[in-house]
Amino acid sequence: MQRLMKFRVLRDIHRSRCGFYPAPQHLRCQSLSGAGAPRWNDCDTPEEFNFAGDVLDYWTQMEKEGKRGPNPALWWVNNQGDEVKWSFREMTDLTRRAANVFTQTCGLQEGDHLALILPRVPEWWLVIVACIRTGIVFMPGTTQMKAKDILYRLQVSKAKGIVTTDTLAPEVDSVASECPALKTKLLVSDHSRKGWLDFRSLIKSESPVHTCIKSKTLDPMAIFFTSGTTGFPKMAKHSHGLALRSFLPSCRKLLQLKTSDILWCLSDTGWILAVGGSLLEPWTAGSTVFVHHLPQFDPKVIVQTLFKYPITQCFAAPSVFRMILQQNSTSLRFPTLEHCCTGGEALLPEEQELWRRQTGVLLYQAYGQSETGISCGTLRGMKIKPGSMGKAIPPYDIQIIDDKGNILPPNTEGNIGIRIKPTRPIGVFMCYE
Repeated sequence: MQRLMKFRVLRDIHRSRCGFYPAPQHLRCQSLSGAGAPRWNDCDTPEEFNFAGDVLDYWTQMEKEGKRGPNPALWWVNNQGDEVKWSFREMTDLTRRAANVFTQTCGLQEGDHLALILPRVPEWWLVIVACIRTGIVFMPGTTQMKAKDILYRLQVSKAKGIVTTDTLAPEVDSVASECPALKTKLLVSDHSRKGWLDFRSLIKSESPVHTCIKSKTLDPMAIFFTSGTTGFPKMAKHSHGLALRSFLPSCRKLLQLKTSDILWCLSDTGWILAVGGSLLEPWTAGSTVFVHHLPQFDPKVIVQTLFKYPITQCFAAPSVFRMILQQNSTSLRFPTLEHCCTGGEALLPEEQELWRRQTGVLLYQAYGQSETGISCGTLRGMKIKPGSMGKAIPPYDIQIIDDKGNILPPNTEGNIGIRIKPTRPIGVFMCYE
């Protein structure tokens, strides 16, 4: 209950407002979601782009003008019955406050690195958007990390700040003395801890007046650590172009989200899919991001949630859909579910067919990496071919190549190659930091 009361405090903050800075005029055009959402063509690369200023604040303006429905921007629930609903107006207010926490209270500056190790709590979304507002480079990490994993990431990234929970704070403290660049530690918790700043209290007391930076599209925005299956995890640095790619018409065709959609992406918060599927993609379309805290994956809770809440789209790894199918439920005909997408591991054709028979909903596949985001997939409405991960999503030109870069003929095993010359497509990572 104490935690819920703190969330309610955050919800009430939005009554104190600052002036709204509308999106640039060239963003106001018709889109897949109606209401005039911003968008560019597949080959467009504007000089400046900032997801917070050009997207979140845009939908805030649409809400003010009554041009978006009543669905929240963020809808968070947990197993204890707690619930948080934030509109785009509240998200704009809270993320401006969080931006001031980072720059005014913590002294972080544009280009500084901030480690973000949080479970599925509302503050995860506030931190990311606040970083985008300020030009601070955020670095998500999974909460399954131990002290040695945290130490490695803090050292190689030279992170100046970290945001985490009281569960991982002792792990951070055990290695902090070995991280000379680390100056700021922010805690998301109901309890205080010596040497840590209380993130929730700081947001409550900060000013909602903040001017979003004018970031260049190719300025750094985020760093994602790879899974490290062949060695130490690498730091894949992405520009604001990763967020811009969510605007491109070909990318919008994968899920074809509308403002009335409620999307539930079950990716771990440490991976690039969480940023894309739980933030960039849905909010570009003005859709609702649905979040269940889910400290552990429980297929029974997932099934109950899909029956209880009006979720229209679900994005998760094949193992999640596999676990749902293994439940002894009398019915898996979820009343509002319209579209499902999966990626991250192999999906067997028989599982894909069983999902269709049990739920009446097709299960589409997508593929991507930390370096690329979603790079190919079976677009919504496209004929599903069992065993296929779909087609390349522009502006990516993807071919199967040999070790020398030569394009191979059909039905030949090879490497997945993305063409980066003569033009590097928007969305591909900048470099390994």
